[in-house]
Amino acid sequence: MTYVICEPCIGTKDASCVDVCPVDCIHTTDEAEVYYIDPDECIDCGACEPVCPVTAIFPDFDVPEEWANWTKVNADFFTD
Repeated sequence: MTYVICEPCIGTKDASCVDVCPVDCIHTTDEAEVYYIDPDECIDCGACEPVCPVTAIFPDFDVPEEWANWTKVNADFFTD
């Protein structure tokens, strides 16, 4: 399992999730509107989820239907 950052992060980029991640698996670029979680590096610790100020982070099996595409969006960020 991995965690996924979804649409509510757009425009926020608060970085609270980055600060608490013990394996540094959350990344972004200056151009990106959100942070992304590397599914290969995420250790499923869940530290990022409760600190997100916009409730944008979900376990991959619990992503709300309206944001289901964000699982692929996160993974694709690391394959490009």
